[in-house]
Amino acid sequence: MKRKKFFGVALPVVVSIIIVCGKPNLVFAETATEILKGATDKIIDIVTDEKLKNDKKLRMSKLHQVIDPVFSYEQMSMRSLAKNWEQRTPEEQKEFIRLFSKLLENSYASKLESYGKETINYLNEKVKGNYAMVKTEIIRSDGPVAIDYKFFKQRDDWMIYDFVIEGVSMVQNYRSQFNRIIKKESYEALRKKLDGKVTDLES
Repeated sequence: MKRKKFFGVALPVVVSIIIVCGKPNLVFAETATEILKGATDKIIDIVTDEKLKNDKKLRMSKLHQVIDPVFSYEQMSMRSLAKNWEQRTPEEQKEFIRLFSKLLENSYASKLESYGKETINYLNEKVKGNYAMVKTEIIRSDGPVAIDYKFFKQRDDWMIYDFVIEGVSMVQNYRSQFNRIIKKESYEALRKKLDGKVTDLES
């Protein structure tokens, strides 16, 4: 097993030629693994950059610029609310996506800051129609941590809609919490809790 390599993946390169101002541009379709690895490499560069150590605002801004384009917050929101999603108005859905995306990006970015130069192995990629899963593992001093990234093809790009850490799905975890709050209290109570959590993370 080699560091930062992926195995067992057939990667036929799809090339499209687009004519813009009379000049041809080659557009290569990236696999889910390539997108994940590219984003991960950029994230590692940011969190290990000594010049950004004492500038949290700039560091977080750079992390968001890398994280946001590869996360499908709409899919995450729909799947996390599940049956409660259809009961929301278009305005409520839009507001929920905004709050949930802020929660995820800030939580994820905060966890990334604890990166300690662990080895990341890209094990394999499985594709089925518009869905893909990339299996990875992080080699830590206390043992490997398995993380499976689930992708959905959105507007011709592979985007993450869930990740499973040691068998625990992020989406399912949030779905259980959200359903419990809505059932015991209300959707408005959930919205307020999310708003408060985001405020705490961004302060």
